[in-house]
Amino acid sequence: MSETIEKSYSQLHKPASDFATREAYLDHELEILQPKRWRANLPLRDFRFEWEDLIPAFAGTIGKVVMVGAVAAAFAGPLGLPEGFILENVRYELLIASLFILLLSGFFLPTANLPGTHGPLIPLIPVVVAAGGHPLAFGILIALFGFILGITKGGSLMAKLTGNGVCGGLLLYLGFIGTTGQVKKLFDWAGGFGMPHIAFVVILGTIVLYALLEHWQKRWLAVPLGCLLAGVTAFVLGAPFSFKTAPGLPPMSPSYWWGENTGWMLGWPTADSFLVVFPFAVLAVAMWSPDFLGHQVFQKLSYPEKAEKAHMNIDDTMVSCAVRQAAGSFLGGANFTSSWGTYIVPASIAKRPIPAGAILTALFCITAGIWGYPMDLAVWQPVLSVALVVGVYIPLLEAGMEMTRKGKTTQSAAIVVFSSALVNPVFGWSLTMLLDNLGLIGCKERSAGLGFVGRVIVPAAGFVILCAAMGAVGMLPGIPAFLPHFRQL
Repeated sequence: MSETIEKSYSQLHKPASDFATREAYLDHELEILQPKRWRANLPLRDFRFEWEDLIPAFAGTIGKVVMVGAVAAAFAGPLGLPEGFILENVRYELLIASLFILLLSGFFLPTANLPGTHGPLIPLIPVVVAAGGHPLAFGILIALFGFILGITKGGSLMAKLTGNGVCGGLLLYLGFIGTTGQVKKLFDWAGGFGMPHIAFVVILGTIVLYALLEHWQKRWLAVPLGCLLAGVTAFVLGAPFSFKTAPGLPPMSPSYWWGENTGWMLGWPTADSFLVVFPFAVLAVAMWSPDFLGHQVFQKLSYPEKAEKAHMNIDDTMVSCAVRQAAGSFLGGANFTSSWGTYIVPASIAKRPIPAGAILTALFCITAGIWGYPMDLAVWQPVLSVALVVGVYIPLLEAGMEMTRKGKTTQSAAIVVFSSALVNPVFGWSLTMLLDNLGLIGCKERSAGLGFVGRVIVPAAGFVILCAAMGAVGMLPGIPAFLPHFRQL
C-alpha cells in the first residue's frame, strides 16, 4: 500500500491570475499554508509576501510605538524619570520587539501571534510603582507564569471553555470602551488648542470612509487610508504638527538601564521586589486568555473554513510572549507583553497569515526606532486614534455582534458586559464563564456536554484565584485590599 504524500505549500501555490478574484486567491493561500513549529519557515517555500501584508505591518507599527510609549510614560511619571527616558526606551523596545518578531512569528514559530503590549495592564502600573514594585521583577514573574500556562496548554483550555456568548460580549465591551475612549481623547486633544471642531470633522470623515470601504468590500484598507485622511484633514484645518525626534540609537546595554544612576535608576531587584509584584503578575497573565481568545476568534470569523492551520495557536503565542517578556525585561525594556492586537486584527481583515506581515512589521519597527521621525507621526493624536478605532476597536465590535447573532448567546453577552463594567474585563470574563458553563445562563446543551471538570472545577477555580489576586491589591470596588501593604496605598 502506497503512503499518501501531502503536498507542500510551494507545490499547492497557484498564481493570483488563476483565480477569478483577489479574495479567492487570498483564501486559497490561507487554506494551503502549512506552518512548521520550531523549524525554519522560509519565504516562497512556506509563505509569500503580498502587498496586503503592508496593512497589518503599518497598523502594528503605529500601535507598538503608541502602546510602549504609554507603558514607559506610566512608569516615568511616578518614578520621576525624565521625558528622555520615554523616548529612548521606546526606541530600545522597538529594536527588541523586532528581533523576536523575526525569530519567532516570522521564521520559527509562525503559529504564534506577535508578542505585543499588554494594554489593559497600563492603568495598574502606578499602583505597582506606589507599592514599591520593580519593573524587572514584574516582567520576570509575568514571563514565568506565562511560560507555565503555555506549556501546560492552559490557554487553549480556557479558550475551549469560553462560550460564544461570553467571548462575544467580551469583544463588544472592549470594542465599545476602546472606541469611546479614543473619541474622547481626540476631542480632548483638539480642545487643547481651541479647535474642537477638528476632532468632529476627522471622526465624521472616518465614519464615511469606513462605510464606503465596507460597501466596496475593501475594509482592509481602513487603517492606511483612515490614517492618511485623518492626518491630512487635521493638518489642513490647522492642527499643530512638527517632526521632533531625530535619527539615532538608544543605549543598548542592560547595565545602563538597570543602573543606580542611569536608565531606570532603580538598580537590580531584590527578593522583596518579587513578593510585591506577585499578585499583579498573576493578574497580568490571567488577562492573556480573554485577550488571545478574542484575537483567535477574529481569525476564525474572517478566514475561510479550511484555513485552520493559519490560525494563531493560543499556547504557542503564550510561550512566545513569555520568552519575549523575559528577554525584554532583562535587557531593560519597559514593555509588558500580550498578543499584538493592532497587528492580528488588521491581518485577519486583510486575510493574511502571520509570517510575512510579521517580518514587515519588524522592518518597520526598526526603521521607526532608528529614523525617529515616523515615531512623531505615529503618536500624533488624529493618526493614532483613527488607527486604533478602525484597525482594532470597530472590528472587535463587529466580531462581537457576529458571535452573539446565533444561538442562546445574548444572555451571556449581556452579563459579561455588565460584570466587566463592575470591575474589569478579567472579572467579567471569569464570572460569566462560570455562570455560562454551569448552565445558569446561555446554552444549557453546551453546558451539559462539558463534563464536571469543565463545567464546575476549572471555571470555579479560575474565578476564585482571579478574585483573590484582584482583592489582594484592592481592585474589587468598595472592598479594601486583602494584603495590609496594599491597604495603605
